[in-house]
Amino acid sequence: MIVYIILISYLALTFGIGFYLNKNTHDVEGYFMANRNLNTFQLFMTLVATNFSAFFFLGFASEAYDKGYAYYGMVAFGTSFAAIGFYLIGQKALDYGKKYQYVSPVEMIGGLTNHKPSKYLLMMVYLLFMFPYLAIQPIGAGLILEDLTAGAIPFFYGVLLMIIFIIVHILFGGMKGVVLLDVKNGVLMLSLMLIATIVIVYNVGGLSFANQSLLESNAALFESKGKADYFDFKHWISYMLLFNLSVACLPQLFTRFMISKSSIELQKSTFLYSLIPIFLFLLPVIIGMMGHLSFPSLEGKERDAILSLMLVEHCPKWLAAIILTGALAAFISTMDSLLLCLGTIVSRDLIQNAFPNKKINEVFWAKVSIVILALITLYVAQSKPQTIFALGRMTLSAMAILFPVFVFILRWNKLNPWFYFSSIMLGECTLLLLWFEIIELPLFNGFLPVVPALVAGAIPLSFGLFYKKVA
Repeated sequence: MIVYIILISYLALTFGIGFYLNKNTHDVEGYFMANRNLNTFQLFMTLVATNFSAFFFLGFASEAYDKGYAYYGMVAFGTSFAAIGFYLIGQKALDYGKKYQYVSPVEMIGGLTNHKPSKYLLMMVYLLFMFPYLAIQPIGAGLILEDLTAGAIPFFYGVLLMIIFIIVHILFGGMKGVVLLDVKNGVLMLSLMLIATIVIVYNVGGLSFANQSLLESNAALFESKGKADYFDFKHWISYMLLFNLSVACLPQLFTRFMISKSSIELQKSTFLYSLIPIFLFLLPVIIGMMGHLSFPSLEGKERDAILSLMLVEHCPKWLAAIILTGALAAFISTMDSLLLCLGTIVSRDLIQNAFPNKKINEVFWAKVSIVILALITLYVAQSKPQTIFALGRMTLSAMAILFPVFVFILRWNKLNPWFYFSSIMLGECTLLLLWFEIIELPLFNGFLPVVPALVAGAIPLSFGLFYKKVA
C-alpha cells in the first residue's frame, strides 16, 4: 500500500503544478517558451532534468553492469565536454532566438538559411530519430513500476500510465509547467540517486568489500578498457564524438538555450552542467557494478532492470518506492520536454507553414500533435525493440551528425544552403544504412556507426568550403 501512496502523491503534485499554471500558458511565448526568462538555477536544473533520463538511470547502470568501471570514465568525460557544444551552439541560439523570436530549432535553421528543403529535412530528422529516445522513457517507467509492485502493474500498463500522465501534464502546463517540474524533479533526482547508492553500497557490505569481492570473482570489470577490452581506441573515439557532439543538438536542449534570461545566465548554467557528470554519473555505475553481487547472470534487455532490482532487493519497500519515484521524475522531465518541443515543431513549422495565408491556433495544434506523438511512442515502447542504451545511442548518433551543420550555420552561414542539406542527408542516410546493416564499410570496422556517418556528412561541407574559396 505504501508504494501506491507514494506514487499517487507524486503524480498528484505534478498534475497540480500543470493545472495551476494552465491559466498563464495560452499564448505562444508563454506555452512554448516560458516567456524566455529563466535564471541560472532554473536553466541549469531544467537542462539536467531534461537530459538525464532513463538513458542515465537505467542505461548507465546496465552498461556498467556489462562493461565495468571503464564505462564511467568514458561517459562522464564525454558528457562534461558536451558543454563546449553549449557554447558553440547555445550562445548563438539564444541571440538569434531573442532577436527574431524563433520558437524551435527547425524554425531557426530554416530562417537563417532561408532554405525550405533544409528546414523540412531537419524536421524529418527530429521526428524520425527522436522516437527511440522518447520510447526509452516509458520503457524505463514500465520496468520500474513492474519491479516495484512485484508485477501488480505489468510492463504495458506502466508504460500506458506514464504516457497518459505526461499528456495531461503537458496539455495543462506548457513550458512553464515543464520547467517548474524540471526544477523539482532535478533536485529530487540528484538527492535520491545519492541516497540509493549509499543504501545499496551499505547493504552489500561497503564499497571496499564489494569491490574486493568483484575483483576476485570478475576481474575483467576493472580493466582500464572495460570488459573484453570494449573501450579500445576506436570505441573510445566513437563515444567521445557521440556524447560531445550530440547533446547540444537535441531539440529539447536547443530550445532551452533560447529561453534563458540572458547570455550570462546561460554561461553560468553551462559551467555547472560541465561539472555535474563527474559526480552524478558515478552513482548509477556503482549500482550497476554492485549488481553482479546480487544478480550475477543478467543478459541483454534483462540488464535494464538492474537499478530497480537492486533497490527492491536491498532497500525497505517504502524507501525503494521513494527513490524509484525520483527515477520516474527524470523520465517524466525528459519526455514532457521532448513531446512539447516536437509538438511545437509540428504545429509551428509544419501545419502553420502548410497554410501560410491562414493564422492557425498554434497552441491548440501543438496539443493535438503532442497527443498523436505520445500514442505513436506508446506503440514503439510497448514492443521494447532494443536495450535502453541501444535506443538512446541511435538518437544521439543522429543528433551528432547535425552538430557540424549547426555550427556552420549559427557561427558563419556563408555556404550555399544546399551543402547543409546534403551534409544532413548524406550523414543520416549513412547512419541508417550502417545501423540496420544494409551496407558495410570495412575502412571503419571497429568504430560505431556515428563515426563514418560524421565523415560522410563532412564531405558536402568540405566541398562547400572549396566551392566558396574558388568562387
